[in-house]
Amino acid sequence: RAALDRATVLLSMTKGGKRIDNVWGSGGGQQSVKHLVKEIDMLLKEYLLSGDVLEAEHCLQELEVPHFHHELVYEAVVMVLESTGEKTFQMILDLLKSLWTSSVITADQMKRGYERVYREIPDINLDVPHSYSVLERFVEECFQAGIISKPLRDLCPSR
Repeated sequence: RAALDRATVLLSMTKGGKRIDNVWGSGGGQQSVKHLVKEIDMLLKEYLLSGDVLEAEHCLQELEVPHFHHELVYEAVVMVLESTGEKTFQMILDLLKSLWTSSVITADQMKRGYERVYREIPDINLDVPHSYSVLERFVEECFQAGIISKPLRDLCPSR
């Protein structure tokens, strides 16, 4: 009975419950990749509608998968490449800058996300004809904003 009472208290705690869920195998890294990709996609779409950087940051941290933040970087850059307007370009730039400045996304995760885009740009370019020029411009803006390093900028493929 004492153990059940203690478990009830721990599970009712806001952060304690999340930690215990993770220990018991239902949170964070225990989620399927497909589910995480869907959550990140929804997070980015919601951010583009609301413009609330802090909410997006909070939602990303709530997923509890810092080892998978490269997916957000990848998806965000691809959204920029697929968009037609300047608004998405600037909003994603602001989001990545905020996540970088607050150290939510590490240098390694940022690098992995960009490298994935670089590897897949030939395929992306088949669907989005001007993706190389948009990518070059976006990468340069990210470098100017201090989001990515010079070596990572220099790896950017060009036509």
